[in-house]
Amino acid sequence: MTRIKTGLAALLCFGLAITETQGQVTIDVAKITCEQFRNYSITDPSNIALWLSGYYNGQRGNTIVSVSSFKENLDKVKDYCITNPTTTVMHAVDAIFGKHN
Repeated sequence: MTRIKTGLAALLCFGLAITETQGQVTIDVAKITCEQFRNYSITDPSNIALWLSGYYNGQRGNTIVSVSSFKENLDKVKDYCITNPTTTVMHAVDAIFGKHN
């Protein structure tokens, strides 16, 4: 009986020691194509647009985000990407809003 308890305790400790871990995924946003953006291949396009908004606003030192402008800009990028599926999303943003958006 003691051997069974010891075995179960060891198994329990071993089971607790092995935890499921999720791999960290990194994405080079500069390489995301319009096709991947529109087809939700990477993530929801709004997530990518949020990151891009933060990136470009950070470059300008702007800490204010207009929600209505964000939605309009997201729609502009989506529309541009329809006819330019192989271009990168960052290139699309530069083409629509200017190189130093």
